[in-house]
Amino acid sequence: MSKTIVLNLEGLSCGHCVKRVKEVLEKRSDVQHAEVSLNEARISGEVNAEALIADIENAGYHATLSSGSTPPKTEPLADSHQQPEALSADNARLPASNKSHNLLISGMSCASCVSRVEKALRNVSGVLHARVNLADRSALVMGDTDPLQLIAAVQQAGYDAEAIEDDERRRAKQQESARRAMRRYSWQSALALTLGIPLMLWGIFGGTMMLTSTNRSGWLAVGAVTLLVMILAGGHFYRSAWRSLRNGSATMDTLVALGTGVAWLYSISVNLWPDKVPAEARHLYYEASAMIIGLINLGHLLEQRARQRSSRALERLMDLTPPMARVVENNNEYQRPLSEVQTGMTLRVRPGDRVPVDGDIIQGEAWVDEAMLTGEALPQHKKPGEALSAGTVVQDGSVLFRASAVGKQTTLARIIQLVRQAQSSKPRLGQLADRISAVFVPTVVVIALVSAIIWALVGPAPHLVYSLVVATTVLIIACPCALGLATPMAVIAGTGRAAELGILVRDADALQRASSIDTLVFDKTGTLTKGIPEVVAIETWQGASEQQVLGWAAALEKGSSHPLAQAILRRAEGMTLPQVNSFRQAGGLGVSGNIAGHSLMLGNEDFLLQADIAIDDVADQLRTQAEGGATPVILAADGEVIALFALRDPLRNESQPALARLHQQGYQLIMLTGDNAVTAAAVALEAGIDRVIAGVRPEGKAVAIRELQQQGHQVAMIGDGINDAPALAQAELGIAIGGGSDIAVESAGMTLMRPHPGCVVDALALSRATLRNMQQNLLGAFFYNACGIPLAAGVLWPVTGTLLSPVVAGAAMALSSITVVANANRLLHFRPESTD
Repeated sequence: MSKTIVLNLEGLSCGHCVKRVKEVLEKRSDVQHAEVSLNEARISGEVNAEALIADIENAGYHATLSSGSTPPKTEPLADSHQQPEALSADNARLPASNKSHNLLISGMSCASCVSRVEKALRNVSGVLHARVNLADRSALVMGDTDPLQLIAAVQQAGYDAEAIEDDERRRAKQQESARRAMRRYSWQSALALTLGIPLMLWGIFGGTMMLTSTNRSGWLAVGAVTLLVMILAGGHFYRSAWRSLRNGSATMDTLVALGTGVAWLYSISVNLWPDKVPAEARHLYYEASAMIIGLINLGHLLEQRARQRSSRALERLMDLTPPMARVVENNNEYQRPLSEVQTGMTLRVRPGDRVPVDGDIIQGEAWVDEAMLTGEALPQHKKPGEALSAGTVVQDGSVLFRASAVGKQTTLARIIQLVRQAQSSKPRLGQLADRISAVFVPTVVVIALVSAIIWALVGPAPHLVYSLVVATTVLIIACPCALGLATPMAVIAGTGRAAELGILVRDADALQRASSIDTLVFDKTGTLTKGIPEVVAIETWQGASEQQVLGWAAALEKGSSHPLAQAILRRAEGMTLPQVNSFRQAGGLGVSGNIAGHSLMLGNEDFLLQADIAIDDVADQLRTQAEGGATPVILAADGEVIALFALRDPLRNESQPALARLHQQGYQLIMLTGDNAVTAAAVALEAGIDRVIAGVRPEGKAVAIRELQQQGHQVAMIGDGINDAPALAQAELGIAIGGGSDIAVESAGMTLMRPHPGCVVDALALSRATLRNMQQNLLGAFFYNACGIPLAAGVLWPVTGTLLSPVVAGAAMALSSITVVANANRLLHFRPESTD
């Protein structure tokens, strides 16, 4: 029997979370209808609450049964009720708990560690999300919980953690940790290779690696030195492996510890009890243990250096804020630490200064370089009333400005937080590595044992030696480290480079979604056009004067923030406006009111037709203006049309070349606008748009996107206004144009800091490059293991008559991780296609 179940939701942070939960629910055959907001889901059908909750939990969110679950309702909630709730500005930024914690994790070595730490964190009461990043050894945890509980959970899983809430402290700790790690890897690799290389060269250039009655004492001394080196240079491998074993798991360190430990134990056993081993099996592998530890430590050293390069973009963003600010009090200027600056204070910046906080200019003019914040290459002219952003540089001029946002509330701080969250996120492609890593190490151990048994049973003599070599080589070569680094390194490099170009990526999934887009839907006003329309013509009838109708129209539009209203108000600047009574506004259609005893209506054709006002007499003028690309706005007084205002919003200079490039790349281009069809068609023709969907009211934009999706299109919506927010959330990818409303930005997967359509080209190109990089890394990691493990197991023995050396396996293992990191760092050199 059909019923309605209401679930309370936690962990949803934006329109895309809403969309994802809705998709998960609607995939179920027993769900007839699902309405989802940030805090609630209402599901109708023959459904089971426990099954629904399980699906939502598997999607990464949290759900509980609400007391509001009811019998079937005749009508589901309408879309127009659902979307604004899901996108409200108050709760769009963070999950319902409104709390997040940053942890620095130590002791992780591969993707297996990531899975184990994430599982431990998610099991803590109150945790909604836990994302662990192997690349920068950090965790982002969302939920209402105590950081001490999180640390305890990580420690119980066999690792160590420290809670860091302050960005500067976090940065200092990470830098210090990286310096310590590099110093340690440097001396450890040098120590191990100092022993391993001479031993290896001894074996290559004629020295015997076999134990004889004459060299037993010498090799015993070498074995003791090797053990000391293993403890000093490789102790961290063995300690980590032991912790993992105690916690019932296995990691990359487990493989290293097993491989080197088995090689040394076999060698020392031969050394101590040679009579127990056949003469032909008395081969020693001290050099393998030392070389493997040396090479892997060297690999970690090079990997650490490469990882530091990948985080340079975020480091540069953090370096933009100056430590001091010049505060003006009682006509005197004082240098104050940035931490003492509060909103409302007056500050001064001079040529060469970095703006310390966000604020509004109250005196003076300046040219400001915003390149590191928005990607805009040319300095911007700033004058009184305009905003300054923290981190930008004053190139010329001096201004006084009033602080409007400080600390974590500045635009720069929010950008840094968004970039950090994006770098901690995982694309769906990256989840593949997590699933594989959960069983990878145990599988490798089984393969090593099976291979050793096969060689012991059917391999050539000496069986024991060949079994040992095969088992050790398989254990060493099968490194899951490259697999764990494949996607996080690409995400860190890609999102960091995007931030440098003025493209903010909300999460890594947005990068993956962007690569599959085939249809781009553009809002018109403020996106393709400058968003600053002008009144280009005024026509009057019924004896009305231009001055009179302009005054009436401006009085009706007074207080409105709509771009068309602002154009009329700018045209009437300096005029004394009459008083309006009985003012009413019809969303997306027009406004009405009474002035001096006249009943006035100002709006589009539909607005007047709904009021049964005839417009036939002005139809020719309406068509002429619309065909010229102008938007006609009609003024009626007492039921008769008395004026026509023609407003035109010119295209941005960058729109045509940007759209032409997108056309060349194979995208279908659509313009979605509330403007009338004739005007929209004229603008689309000028811009180079394929298709126009015109006359769409704000609540209909999401419906239009949904219809395109039902036709099989993968859609990206590009917009900037509050009325675009539902469509941005509905699309596979929402791209908010810089300067847009907060709600639009929060609904989008990407935000362009500049109102420049050319940035769309760069965003899509960088997304494709990042996805290719992820695929290359994953393919390389899979290919490495697919080839390396069989080679280590001895599949080429019938052809070559030799086995792969454990030392070569150690070098290949280190090289695999370095290759993945180096490939990801290529994204740091991505060059934008757009031109200013």
